[in-house]
Amino acid sequence: MILINIGVILTILVGIEHIGIMWLEIFGKPDLQAKSFDMDINFVKQPAAKTALANQGIYNGMLGLLILIVFFFFRMPTLITIWQLLLAFVVVVAIFGGFTASKKIFVVQMLPALIAFILLFF
Repeated sequence: MILINIGVILTILVGIEHIGIMWLEIFGKPDLQAKSFDMDINFVKQPAAKTALANQGIYNGMLGLLILIVFFFFRMPTLITIWQLLLAFVVVVAIFGGFTASKKIFVVQMLPALIAFILLFF
């Protein structure tokens, strides 16, 4: 029971994290975006890069919101199943991002989601 409760808390934190990532991608200053996403500052300042980051931010924000909002609409065990599915999505996307964008994604996004995913099975 303790492990699943830790999984629930970690899942909620993953949802909050994705909303934070959305904020950074959409509203963050270019220097903070460049540092956070391991990108060149001159690239981040380009209008096309700003648009791409904002687009990606919407996806992260909606995923984070969905992770949080299902808590209020579903009961166990349906809630756990939905969270497992959403966390699996996060893990898969983070693996892709870790290989193609920044290795930090493995630790910052994939690891918490993977741990939460595993703990929700207990």
